[in-house]
Amino acid sequence: MGLVVQKFGGTSVGSVERIKKVAERIARTQAEGHQVVVTVSAMGKATDELVALATDISDAPPKREMDVLLTTGEQVSIALLSMALMELGVKACPMTGWQAGIQTDSIHGKAKIEHIDTAHIQKALNRGEVVVVAGFQGVSPEGAITTLGRGGSDTTAVALAAALNADCCEIYTDVTGVFTADPRMAPKAQKLQEISFEEMLELANLGAGVLHPRSVECAMTHRVPLVVRSSFENEEGTWVKEAEQMEEERQVRGVAHDLEVARIKVMGLPNRSEHLTLLFNKLANAQINVDMIVTSEHEDERINVAFSVHQDECEQACEEIQSNRDELGYLNVISETGLAKVSAVGAGMVSHPGVAARMFTTLSQSGIHIKMISTSEIKISCVIPQEKATQAVQELHTAFGLDVKTDELATVR
Repeated sequence: MGLVVQKFGGTSVGSVERIKKVAERIARTQAEGHQVVVTVSAMGKATDELVALATDISDAPPKREMDVLLTTGEQVSIALLSMALMELGVKACPMTGWQAGIQTDSIHGKAKIEHIDTAHIQKALNRGEVVVVAGFQGVSPEGAITTLGRGGSDTTAVALAAALNADCCEIYTDVTGVFTADPRMAPKAQKLQEISFEEMLELANLGAGVLHPRSVECAMTHRVPLVVRSSFENEEGTWVKEAEQMEEERQVRGVAHDLEVARIKVMGLPNRSEHLTLLFNKLANAQINVDMIVTSEHEDERINVAFSVHQDECEQACEEIQSNRDELGYLNVISETGLAKVSAVGAGMVSHPGVAARMFTTLSQSGIHIKMISTSEIKISCVIPQEKATQAVQELHTAFGLDVKTDELATVR
């Protein structure tokens, strides 16, 4: 017997029929002798529909009220799933995030979990109940409802697993595991049996949508055994584990992409470290995540600074920079959207030279212009025109030997 945390995303609970199927899977897990805690997302497009309602009321809905509104989507899911479990004769206890003891900071829309008081959950488990927790949400020190941002249900599940010292955290989704690339972009992508925490974190941060980056970071920090598998297929998923447990170390384990990238250029910033520090402190205080950064000399006294942000944050970032123009002392600011980022990730890069050269050569020979480059020990990322993203992913996937053999495609799928 053990304690298992299972997470089911919006697609998995997207209809009454799918909720019943999820309930059957949970019931089987409990029947095997496990205690079960379940985290669920809102049904299908429910969150998008709630956002649309809010924007019909206000062009700029206040974040606190948006959190109150958006958390209702997950509450629908926990109520319906609990009902489905009870129909199967399984005792269930639905809990909102705050009922489950999930305490966060006070940043509405992007709250971070600070602590989980598991007493309420533990009491329900001791009563033999399956605990069904609403993902994506918690409560601030002031008692306000908060949300963790898109994909936050993954983070909820892993954080619960860590707090409860669970034997395993299972992330159920609409794919059968973690692939070497998005199969919709690269038809020859293959499923990985295992991947390291570090590689998975890079892939998640670089656009692989199968896991939320914060959930992988939490799993890595607390060493939570993590597996990604399909809600709809009964097959082995992909285990995310510590690097020293890996059986094989390839140069490149996967190719990720992000289609929502913007580039901002701050031209003629005074060439002093305090101005560069001030620029990025302003952006950080505005909760804007900056990714790739490139500096170049403009003249002796000034430099040009280019960096990438999520496309949705481009306008806010530009406004923040422009509102502090006098203090920053730059000459001009330029933004560019319609960009994408493609990345090669693999722990084996550190001991295998030539990966960067192969990546740049592949993109160059395909006529794909590279606008920005960023590297680390286990990843190389390039910002390119958005319309070239699919071609770039496919070419790089082939160049790094990740394509599944043609005669294996049917069995992999």
